[in-house]
Amino acid sequence: MASLYGLARRNWLILNPPEVPKSTSPLRFGILGAADIAPQALIIPAKSHPDVVVQTVAARDPKKAKAYAQKHGIPDVAETYQDILDKPGIDCVYIPLPNGLHFEWALRALKAGKHVLLEKPSVNNTAEAEALFTNRLLSGPGAPVLLEAAHYLFHPAWTVFMSYVAPAQVASARAVLWVPRWKFAADDIRYRYELGGGALMDLGAYTASALARVFGAVAEECEECVTQSGTYDERCDRLFRARYRFPGGGRGEMEGDLKAPLDRLSPDIHVVHRPVVVSSANAGIDVPAGHEVVRTRKVKFATFVIPSYLHSIQVDDEFALRRIGADVADVVKRWTRSKTVKAYAFREAGIDQPGEPHWITYRYQLEQFVNRVRGREVQQWVDGADSINTMKMIDMAYTAAKLPLRPTSEYVEEGNSV
Repeated sequence: MASLYGLARRNWLILNPPEVPKSTSPLRFGILGAADIAPQALIIPAKSHPDVVVQTVAARDPKKAKAYAQKHGIPDVAETYQDILDKPGIDCVYIPLPNGLHFEWALRALKAGKHVLLEKPSVNNTAEAEALFTNRLLSGPGAPVLLEAAHYLFHPAWTVFMSYVAPAQVASARAVLWVPRWKFAADDIRYRYELGGGALMDLGAYTASALARVFGAVAEECEECVTQSGTYDERCDRLFRARYRFPGGGRGEMEGDLKAPLDRLSPDIHVVHRPVVVSSANAGIDVPAGHEVVRTRKVKFATFVIPSYLHSIQVDDEFALRRIGADVADVVKRWTRSKTVKAYAFREAGIDQPGEPHWITYRYQLEQFVNRVRGREVQQWVDGADSINTMKMIDMAYTAAKLPLRPTSEYVEEGNSV
């Protein structure tokens, strides 16, 4: 009963976080676009952060922006996106616009000296990613901060998961992410090519970045990618199944569906390591002279994208005691060891870092974003190279599927000249 109470309380607090008094000079955010994701990604997390105020919002439709601001308690409404960038009192902007507009408005914001929290996927393709994340505006003293909102990487559960993964030893990994079929309409922006739509763009940004972290590198090649198009535009994939080759011969697979059946709901990562020789301490036995213990580890992270509500990390180790130099099949003894771990706050994992069990992934992300803006040390981060690698893997998959890359913004040339 206690665990059920804890689950219910944590999930209630996720939706109703305690509000805290604000500092005397908090960072003031503007939101570009009255987006559905913004309450979860910024507005609600900001309530429990003493150094963040969501100050203003703008939308293409001013009436929509006013209604949005009233609903979410945002004090000011700007006429246009540019008006937000021109406001000297705005320190940071959150950009949840359609993917095809990310590059333009991120570049405009950086030129205006604003720190940028950029919704994933960061941009439309690798060319845009390289032009944005290597831009000279991001270098030098006092440069603005740019972060792609790969929020799940900031949660303590991801840190704990990676503590059981040895990237150099990974033989194979599979990341899957599903969205129920009723979630998005057939003409949703996710199915509009000119806006950077596609399941690989939306869901693949998660699975590709996860695989790159698990293997510790970007893939060398997408060996195969099978897609199925949506009904609105055949250039936009509704589902994908991609297979990659990573440095060292590892194989990674990822799969996503924007209209998945109800029996496919849990976003999971499965990791299989190569057999490695481990110490007697890791094996948990006294190893006889002339023998060695080989361990093969499998790790499954269930609901890796939304671990705040409920998750589990299953670690299965298989051990084999054998004579040194003996044939692989010449095993003296075999045994297994399994455990399930969870972490909703860093202290639950024995890590000295702020956080509460009801903090969602976006709240943990906001903590580190503010730390970076304030010049403090950050514990988790997604740097420009990470974001570029994610787009490289998405582009590889589109190329393997014989689908066109998402269109490059006309502002890329302007960005390269900054």
